[in-house]
Amino acid sequence: MNPDTLSLDQLRGLHLPGNAAGAVQGEIVAAAVLGFALALLLGLARHLRLRAGASLRRAALAELAAARALEPEARLVAQAALLRRLARTRLGEGAADLRGADWAAALDRLFTTDFFGKGAGRVLADGLYRRADPDPTGLDAELGRLIGRMRS
Repeated sequence: MNPDTLSLDQLRGLHLPGNAAGAVQGEIVAAAVLGFALALLLGLARHLRLRAGASLRRAALAELAAARALEPEARLVAQAALLRRLARTRLGEGAADLRGADWAAALDRLFTTDFFGKGAGRVLADGLYRRADPDPTGLDAELGRLIGRMRS
């Protein structure tokens, strides 16, 4: 028999490391508990973020519904003020201070549409002081749709 070759009966048995007394090691348990805790925290943060977005959307829709009882000119002003507050909340102070075409572009970006830059929403972007005859009911319906599908 060649000394370099071993037979199966000459192999040494498998041995666990010296500190592995139980079936489950402490490091494995700690890693599993830590991973579970991090997953719970991530889920909670995501839930709270979605809930905050939903409450913003709910409050904006309630304010839009309250504006329906106003006269047409006051209704347009209330709708424009609502859009400023939404932009301030979602895009920051800089976006809420924009005027004209820049303001329309910011609103289009916020709602992912072209309603304010090219559509009937243009009156809310820069036409409040112009002698135009906008349709407040149509604007209400479109704003309700846009706010309702606004992302969190």
